[in-house]
Amino acid sequence: MDITTTAGKVPAMEITPAYYRQILGLLPTGVTAITGVNDDGEKLGMVVGTFQSLSIDPPLVMFCVDKSSSTWPKVRKLQNFTANILADDQVPVCRKLSSKGPRKLEDVPNTTCELGTPHIEGATAYIDCVVTAEVAVGDHYMVVGSIVSMEQGSGDALLFRGGKFGQYLPIEMPAPIAAPTPVEAKSAS
Repeated sequence: MDITTTAGKVPAMEITPAYYRQILGLLPTGVTAITGVNDDGEKLGMVVGTFQSLSIDPPLVMFCVDKSSSTWPKVRKLQNFTANILADDQVPVCRKLSSKGPRKLEDVPNTTCELGTPHIEGATAYIDCVVTAEVAVGDHYMVVGSIVSMEQGSGDALLFRGGKFGQYLPIEMPAPIAAPTPVEAKSAS
């Protein structure tokens, strides 16, 4: 199945790739490394900017990968992957896995999980999956994974927004002002 723009409907304005990135770059995304192995046992890794939960029952996640990826076709063959949610101190790992070329996991500390896929040491979480669907959508594949196991790691997730890496900072919300009790209201009058 290939999902594309509805035929005959033209956007009211020209949406250039640069403007698309500018507008959608305003929304922070988590940085997730998808790892797997090829049929020769070589450990593989790539970074995706679109990873999210899809369903609780059954437990499913999804990510999107560019059709031009040289890593995804190799991972796809064995139908298993781990989503390693990178921690905010793992920018060097992200840069290494975002590069082109072979053996990207060679100097990245990792262990092999029961599924046979790499867990990158120091990641915030590990989500081990079996591929259940792949759909061609525009210039990407949308991949759905059925979760077979999950494990919390350490640290806070690495974020990406507007071409820069960042960290999550919670907003401190003031406590709501409580309504006066009937006794307090009566004594105030």
